[in-house]
Amino acid sequence: MDAVAHFTQLARYNVWATARLLDAVRALPEEDYRRDFGLFFHSIHGTLNHLLVGEHHLWFVRFAEGISPKVALDAELELDRAQLDARLREGAARWAPLIASFSPDRWSGTLDYTTMRGTAASLPFAATLAHVFNHGTHHRGQITAALTALGQPCPELDFVYFLQNPSKP
Repeated sequence: MDAVAHFTQLARYNVWATARLLDAVRALPEEDYRRDFGLFFHSIHGTLNHLLVGEHHLWFVRFAEGISPKVALDAELELDRAQLDARLREGAARWAPLIASFSPDRWSGTLDYTTMRGTAASLPFAATLAHVFNHGTHHRGQITAALTALGQPCPELDFVYFLQNPSKP
């Protein structure tokens, strides 16, 4: 499998897993949604906001525009649950078209961007994109663990399940 096909599959998984996770989270009462489960941002809400910032406000812009936008990793970036849900779904769907637009030279090169402090940065392109998808998988796993603790296990979010069920979008 070539890099484009591999990362397009990861982007499809990202969209699918994000949607499944948000469907599972939607039924939570507010107190469980914001309860401290020892997650990175101390709640499902905070961790979803971290996903939004990390995948879509920072890395997507770096890949698409070559810059680091001035966005703080603020756990309260999006307060409204429905709005956060919509922004996560829309952000996840943007990756596959972006991946398809990269040239072979881009894949074999580096991701060059300017940090918020104005410093030039250069990272291996494909490895950095893999890191972005690993980041999302890690935090979806944290939320899945919290849902399991609340009695709402969702084992189908596992990447192996996705690969074994090709009918999944």
